[in-house]
Amino acid sequence: MARRAPWLAGLVAVQLLLIVAVRGRFVVEKSSVRVLAPEHIRGHHDAAIGNFGVPDYGGTLTGVVIYPDKKSTGCVEFDTKFKAKSRRPVILLLDRGECFFALKAWNAQRAGAAAVLIADNVDEQLLTMDSPEASPGTEYIDKINIPSALVNRAFGESLKKMAQKVAAGDASGGEEVIVKLDWRESMPHPDERVEYELWTNSNDECGARCDEQMEFVRGFRGHAQLLERGGYARFTPHYITWYCPEAFRLTQQCKSQCINHGRYCAPDPEQDFGRGYDGKDVVVENLRQLCVHRVANESGHPWTWWDYVMDYKIRCSMKEKKYTKTCAEDVVNALGLDLKKVLECMGDPEADAENAVLSKEQQDQIGSGSRGDVTILPTLVINNVQYRGKLERTAVLKAMCAGFKEGTEPRVCLSPDMETNQCLHRNGGCWRDEATNVTACRDTFRGRVCECPSVNGVRYEGDGYTDCQAVGPGRCALNHGGCWSETRGQQTFSACSEHALTGCRCPPGFHGDGHKCEDLDECREKLACTCPDCHCKNTWGNYECKCKGNQLYIRGEDVCIANSMSKLGWLITLVAVACVAGVGIAGYVFYKYRLRSYMDSEIMSIMSQYMPLDSQNNENQPLRQHDSEALR
Repeated sequence: MARRAPWLAGLVAVQLLLIVAVRGRFVVEKSSVRVLAPEHIRGHHDAAIGNFGVPDYGGTLTGVVIYPDKKSTGCVEFDTKFKAKSRRPVILLLDRGECFFALKAWNAQRAGAAAVLIADNVDEQLLTMDSPEASPGTEYIDKINIPSALVNRAFGESLKKMAQKVAAGDASGGEEVIVKLDWRESMPHPDERVEYELWTNSNDECGARCDEQMEFVRGFRGHAQLLERGGYARFTPHYITWYCPEAFRLTQQCKSQCINHGRYCAPDPEQDFGRGYDGKDVVVENLRQLCVHRVANESGHPWTWWDYVMDYKIRCSMKEKKYTKTCAEDVVNALGLDLKKVLECMGDPEADAENAVLSKEQQDQIGSGSRGDVTILPTLVINNVQYRGKLERTAVLKAMCAGFKEGTEPRVCLSPDMETNQCLHRNGGCWRDEATNVTACRDTFRGRVCECPSVNGVRYEGDGYTDCQAVGPGRCALNHGGCWSETRGQQTFSACSEHALTGCRCPPGFHGDGHKCEDLDECREKLACTCPDCHCKNTWGNYECKCKGNQLYIRGEDVCIANSMSKLGWLITLVAVACVAGVGIAGYVFYKYRLRSYMDSEIMSIMSQYMPLDSQNNENQPLRQHDSEALR
């Protein structure tokens, strides 16, 4: 029985999956491809987003389409790196067929492509390119970091022809094939809150898929709790279950994989009914985790679900044989949740009746609106659109941030983790001051923006693309506010004035527009030192003026005056000084001997009226009796 068990488990799992797939509803998530050049093939086209790599949700990518003349399927590694003549990013166009879609994207990434378009080889509706199941030789899947998309056959053929003409030099004017990939409308962003759900499983023995989702929970937990605490997002966990056909409900397979008499089932974790845990153990724990979220939500702390799932993974692992009810309830109690409410929510797994929580999960599993059926794990749905791409912390956060109405994104969306690094390439086409390395380019999760910055309290104003000017107090401290400045020897002149909040003006002694100033020759221009007895000599930023003979130059009046006095003049000056000194001495003597003695007598007279004199012997009178007693 043990040897046949894996085959039987697989058979039942396939049967259960077929029951869901018969009425399946699949939705292909799309991005837009806009051809910018050559002009005669301009237009908009749809492309199906690949379910691997990192789609640039909320952003765009403009690049040059290159179609390789060899290895056009991309199934083997390319010998060279692809580069565009215009230095734009390369969008590699490949043919469908012969290998996995993901392998084509991986080889394109290693060949220097920024994105990959795969042209369909049959006339059909667009489909979602999925990644293969983890197996030896598919380790590259987690390393794919570029976006990919499938385009229809007709559009792919037209791109190929134009790209081949460019490569052969036959295109008019040698014009490259330039397209713009646009993911801005791939993620709905109706309001200021994002609603998202994760379809997952408590089973930790399902290989690479389980490892991927637990790694995501571990890495994304902090972001998820921050977003929900701030009211920016609402998260709902979901768990896939199947039901066992009524004809099989009494079989050992259904009994071991299902609860509530075959109504809710999950595959055997080890795919072996003879050992380890059963599928029904997984269903019960899935139900418990759903109820943990419900109880936590009722208490106003829905983000506790992330803590429970992470703690349960660490403390109650299947691999360590701790995947038990007792361990789970210990985690519930440790997190301060009401265990009684959790048990009431779960109900009786052995009852021959429907479970309200799991029945709703089966209903939610069926697609509606813009979302298709959920058939694989893990599946992330954001604003009712299935997320496509790598289930990785930064990639998912970027997709979620694209789900906010533009301008309402929380701070976490503007963190360094979300930068697109577009500013690293030619400064993103934005303004930059080479002297101070101040730039108007700023990376965001939606792509780079060109906005004049604020640096060290100094604000810049301008269009951000070609010009930014420092304004306000302190602007001259940063490269002289972008104005002209020059130093020669110990002298420095600047066209930036601390007294002006904007603009540049050449300082006195210079002329120009403030961004370029040249020395003004006051002597040649007759602007100074023009008196008859003056001799003018120009200097950098100034001038020197000397007078003939022993004369002095008065700069303010631009005149020369005599610099000598007669003997009579000196005599008069000495007499005047002596007179002033005599008056001062006489005043001092008068104050000391007459005025001071008079004032002293007046002061003594006034004081005698209010204070007893020594002759009255008042100082010898004893203290009052009660005063002396108070001191004892």
